Amino acid sequence: MAKGTVDFFNDTGGYGFIDTEDADEDVFFHMEDVGGPDLEEGQEVEFEIVEADKGPRAKNLERL
Repeated sequence: MAKGTVDFFNDTGGYGFIDTEDADEDVFFHMEDVGGPDLEEGQEVEFEIVEADKGPRAKNLERL
């Protein structure tokens, strides 16, 4: 599992990006993959990285 910090979150769109040393670029996530209350910028998270059409995407994301 990779660890990182929510770098950006768009609460209207329900998506954001995670800054992590485990990938060359920020990792995309969507709240449909998270559940629960919205994440906030600066929140530490743990997740799996999968390759999606537009780049790395977080799956099985958990708050730390």
